[in-house]
Amino acid sequence: MTSSAHAAPTRVVICDDHVVFRRGLALVLEPEDDITVVGEAADTAAAVQAALDHLPDVVLMDLRMPGGGGLEATRRIRALHPEARVIVLTVSDDDADLFEAIKAGAVGYLLKEVSIEEVADAVRTVAAGNSLLSPTMTTKLLDGFSDLARQAEARPASVVGPGGNLTDRELEALRGIARGLSNREIATELGIAENTVKNHVRGVLEKLDVKSRTEAALYAVREGLADPS
Repeated sequence: MTSSAHAAPTRVVICDDHVVFRRGLALVLEPEDDITVVGEAADTAAAVQAALDHLPDVVLMDLRMPGGGGLEATRRIRALHPEARVIVLTVSDDDADLFEAIKAGAVGYLLKEVSIEEVADAVRTVAAGNSLLSPTMTTKLLDGFSDLARQAEARPASVVGPGGNLTDRELEALRGIARGLSNREIATELGIAENTVKNHVRGVLEKLDVKSRTEAALYAVREGLADPS
């Protein structure tokens, strides 16, 4: 148990569709003097509402929840309550889930294999303004950037440069990918057909010589293309 005589306790909302896991987290966190659990949620809509009702400092977010999932909840919470620091707490060690969580606004990504007692330290870490990844996920992220860097070095300069020979629409599609948007969301944002977006995405992958949306998103981040200039 940690004492904090001068600072208000860190306010936490726990979002997970498994009530036993949710209650277990709450029971571990509640005795901490510097942490207070202010709300719980079992689905996407409830997670967003809990964030609005309780204005937490930290949100513990499961990826697999009914009603849209943790990524959608994270995007909406970050848009409506930007001060909230989201830690994804999941069983998924997929690098695509990791990258999409980061693009959605999460500042932490922990696997549920961590001891439940470690969660309190994770809450303190992100509440202090730091980011946090499970060691295995840090390795995946670094490997992803290393692979991308090696691929970039092997490409012609015309492709390695910012945007390469992508068309304007392909650049817009790439920026949408880097923000974690689906083809349908990109189509809605650009006011074009979803099939047209699929063609643009295919062109992006071919011209950048990458095999997945995750690699394309990593390229966009490295080249400073993640947000429109």
